[in-house]
Amino acid sequence: MSNSADFPGTGSSPARRRRVRPVRVLTAGVFALAGLIFFTSFDTARGTDIRTDASLLKLSDLIHERSRRNGALDESNGALREDIETLAERDNGSTKAEADELAALEERAGTQKLRGEAITVTLNDAPPDATAKLPGYPEPQPDYLVIHQQDLQAVVNAMWQGGAEGIKVMDQRLISTSAVRCVGNTLILQGRVYSPPYRITAVGDPEKLKRALAASPAIQNYMVYVNVYGLGWKIEDNGTVTLPGYSGTVDLRYAKPVG
Repeated sequence: MSNSADFPGTGSSPARRRRVRPVRVLTAGVFALAGLIFFTSFDTARGTDIRTDASLLKLSDLIHERSRRNGALDESNGALREDIETLAERDNGSTKAEADELAALEERAGTQKLRGEAITVTLNDAPPDATAKLPGYPEPQPDYLVIHQQDLQAVVNAMWQGGAEGIKVMDQRLISTSAVRCVGNTLILQGRVYSPPYRITAVGDPEKLKRALAASPAIQNYMVYVNVYGLGWKIEDNGTVTLPGYSGTVDLRYAKPVG
């Protein structure tokens, strides 16, 4: 049989020269695409649970893993710094007066351990089913029941105001460039993540520290939520404790304009 009948313009009959309509091509393409989607969905549902696949890390898991790594790096950095300082003290040739002055500056900067009398303030979220304990107050909104950044900052600021010689938040020493920040209901401090309860320890005169806490307007406002909704508040006398030295970087970091 001749192949000329399959192509237009070769003398074939009109029936054989009939062209495929674009609508038919489009319809066939739609059905093909639908079949592909159906097969892909079936294969996914049959073989992979895309919601619970263990290979998919949750964002919270990633954050806590990075926090753990940052903590390990801080400890390593602190150990290296102590080694460097020991070598420098042995070979720097400075006088005793100069060494004493340097040690005093390092103590005030927070890079050295600090020992003295201390108190600890512990802040905690209220129970999730808390209700108003006193008449005349509305039932709590979710924000009423959690510790906020301004609550932590109020305690830290009051402690400095009360003459604190050094402050530790959780297990980290604060220095002049430390920033106490909260994201949601977690604390992010110097690259590490913490959840409540939050513990803030200050070395100084315990009575002066307590008076400064009581005199703070921000803490007085916080105490309303303690008494009405059950937010956590506890002050403890620690006796003599040793605060760790700050072990992170002391280099200032700042944004630079592009271009």
